[in-house]
Amino acid sequence: MAYGDRYEMVCGIETHAEMATKTKIFCACSTEFGAAENTHVCPVCLGLPGTLPVLNREAVNLAIKAGLALNCEIASTSKFDRKNYYYPDLPKNYQTSQYDLPIAKNGWLEITTDAGGKRVGITRAHMEEDAGKLVHSGETITTSSAGSSVDYNRAGVPLLEIVSEPDLRSPEEALAYLTSLVRILDYAGVSDCKLEQGSVRFDVNLSLRPKGRAELGTRTEMKNLNSLSAVRRCLEYEAERQAGVLDGGGQIIQETRTWDEGREMTLSLRSKEEAHDYRYFPEPDLMPLRISPAWVESMRRALPELPEARRERLIGLGLSAYDAGVIIADKDLALYFDEALKTCPDVKTLANWLTSELYGLLNARGESLAACQIRPAALAALVNLIKQGAISGKMGKTVLEMMADTGRDPEDIVRAEKMTQISDAAELSALVDEVLANNPKSADDYRGGKEQALGFLVGQVMRLTRGQANPALVNRILKEKL
Repeated sequence: MAYGDRYEMVCGIETHAEMATKTKIFCACSTEFGAAENTHVCPVCLGLPGTLPVLNREAVNLAIKAGLALNCEIASTSKFDRKNYYYPDLPKNYQTSQYDLPIAKNGWLEITTDAGGKRVGITRAHMEEDAGKLVHSGETITTSSAGSSVDYNRAGVPLLEIVSEPDLRSPEEALAYLTSLVRILDYAGVSDCKLEQGSVRFDVNLSLRPKGRAELGTRTEMKNLNSLSAVRRCLEYEAERQAGVLDGGGQIIQETRTWDEGREMTLSLRSKEEAHDYRYFPEPDLMPLRISPAWVESMRRALPELPEARRERLIGLGLSAYDAGVIIADKDLALYFDEALKTCPDVKTLANWLTSELYGLLNARGESLAACQIRPAALAALVNLIKQGAISGKMGKTVLEMMADTGRDPEDIVRAEKMTQISDAAELSALVDEVLANNPKSADDYRGGKEQALGFLVGQVMRLTRGQANPALVNRILKEKL
């Protein structure tokens, strides 16, 4: 961050999240991802003459949920507007969006970075329809493409655009904000948040100003970034680019730029439009939207537990802030953990087996938690067996692998493989006597102060029992006899 000693970054982000409805916002076409090009289309979303839109109520429900989850005010009256511009992926030559009366405004969320905690303001969240998708013949629109075709399957998919205040001062803050925002949308069920499929996309606005100055600099906008990594690298590059222009006595031009992933740089696309350039006017084919307090409250009651509330609950159950943070970072992991908790009272041990042992095994195999054959109740049963002393932790890891291979319950595996841990003191005492008789030098070494000799002797007992001896009990008996 070479520019940081001279300039301060000012950044705001517009997040476009596809809402998790089964059909489009103004027609009955499917929103399913991955269909053959131009198969999820109809006269309405293709903008053919004489068609009329019908608002999808579920899209409104999800927008209200998002607004509540982001601490926004929900508008009692909201309306749609026509945003007029020409681009090949926009079949009507205007986008049905919201302008002066959005469904939600004046929200915020909290972020934490190494610099500390901070509240980031959210200006507004409004509903709109997505555009189609340009399919370029080359890798990017600006460099290697000879032409582009258009897929209108995405046209009309319901979007929620969430606009932050220009409160972000570093790439780290931007990443913390987006991580928190995407997580909230995922937990609330507003969007599936599959960034790799374009379900969530980001437009970042960035300017620099001399340190200590309140006046904002001229901003540029980088559009359609679809990963957190791309946002971070784009901000780092653009800040350095703008600093170089300013240091050379030049002026920043207000413009829209694109992020070239291959060359890791921003490239100019066009001069930045202002709101008046879009000639907004109320959508004449849709009535104003009236949202009653009862409707808002019904959506508030329908909200699931959100990430921060879940994190605080897990800490209250005895987890460290770090472990709670690891679990809530992935909604599937958090739901899996809660399900396993129903039959396993040891919160800390369960968290360790889930985040370390099970996740480590899945990562090594390249598998996802969703595809894992180990059900939450089965993992809970495995942890219970270990805590009860029926099997050792080492044996538990072997059982875990067999569970992942077969989907069998741990009790069945332990019984079938005769893996029950030996915890009978008399039986282990006789085995310890045998090991001591066969290894007198190691016994003398331990008595002489060589602590590592004890580990060798424990290992000999474990070898005799094929790993089934209770290691804690073996340690105690050995020390008593020595």
